[in-house]
Amino acid sequence: MATLDEELRMDEEENVREVAYIRDVLPADLKEKFTEAQLRFMMDAIVDYYFESGVLDDSAGDDEFVDIDLQKVADHVCAKAAAEGVGDFDSAEVFFVVQADMDFQEQNLD
Repeated sequence: MATLDEELRMDEEENVREVAYIRDVLPADLKEKFTEAQLRFMMDAIVDYYFESGVLDDSAGDDEFVDIDLQKVADHVCAKAAAEGVGDFDSAEVFFVVQADMDFQEQNLD
């Protein structure tokens, strides 16, 4: 069993890989638009949405998929960023970040 320090280190390494993945798959005009801090904020806001919205509570069985409206997630991220003074983001641009986050998570399922 990993210690708390090891868990934190592994989480940080995962976050670094995810930010790099998101930057890599974003359209060319968005690759440098968001800072690393903004991308990390978005990643956290995406996770918050999944928990706060209850979308994961309605999860299907192991053989079924959960239908997640990525535009709603992007809208949530934008609203949270504006409310917390992180930035005034365009939800059409944030949609690409949300989509990349989803792709990264799907590729890294245990």
